[in-house]
Amino acid sequence: MDEPAAEEAAEQRVVVITGGSDGIGAAAARRLARRGDHIALAGRSPDKTAAVAAEIGAEPFVADFADLDQVRSLAAALRERYPRIDVLVNNAGLIAGAYRIETADGHELTFQVNHLAPFLLTVLLEEPLSAAKGTVITTSSRAGAARRATLDLDDLDLTRGYGGFKAYMASKLANVLFTRELARRWAAPGVTAAAVHPGLVRSSWGHSGPPEVRTVVASPARLFMRSPDRGADTIVWLATTTPDQDWPNGGYFSNRKPARPHPLAADEQLARGLWERSLSLCGR
Repeated sequence: MDEPAAEEAAEQRVVVITGGSDGIGAAAARRLARRGDHIALAGRSPDKTAAVAAEIGAEPFVADFADLDQVRSLAAALRERYPRIDVLVNNAGLIAGAYRIETADGHELTFQVNHLAPFLLTVLLEEPLSAAKGTVITTSSRAGAARRATLDLDDLDLTRGYGGFKAYMASKLANVLFTRELARRWAAPGVTAAAVHPGLVRSSWGHSGPPEVRTVVASPARLFMRSPDRGADTIVWLATTTPDQDWPNGGYFSNRKPARPHPLAADEQLARGLWERSLSLCGR
């Protein structure tokens, strides 16, 4: 970033959006850029990320969350450029297929991309988030509130009984537990947190998922799914309103209002355990 751009960013709110090169991440980035925020746009594809960034005047960053070293490099680059981060939108995510995939870091792919990588990025950005009394918004899903969703601290990587949708449900429940624990742990520096269910959105999500998910996203039901812009609406609302005044810190939201999470989301011991185990798995 050149010196004039850095000075301009210092006068604007800085919003970091992961998974920003497509779908609801790109839609949220466009809307927040139009309101005058400086967007740091992170995506996996260099070409797609650069294209969206150029369209909206954002700063592009490239990182694949299936590689934790790339997450560490992303955090280092963001810390170097931005002493204050007003909003971090942890939006990158996926649903994997029917067969368990292990990353080079040794973790089940869904768990790493949907929970462990955004957890690590957030922890590494604690200083600029605290400096701005910032907000962390994490894209979860109603799948994490499903009755069948569960989270085993002794088998977070699903080495036993893997299923594509089972892994996805667990990771989205982890997003809500992480949000609640983040709100509790970082209350003193004034950092706030929210988890979001964006709805079922017409995007690239699901096309590499398990057969039952691929069937749904390729069916005529796709016509009735939300547009990316509508899916991004609650994210933008949370990013532009006042925590503890317009919405409760640590909450789970859908359609601009609190939603009902899984009963396990209220388990403080599970939330603490997930945080501590995640720190350990990230080598912290």
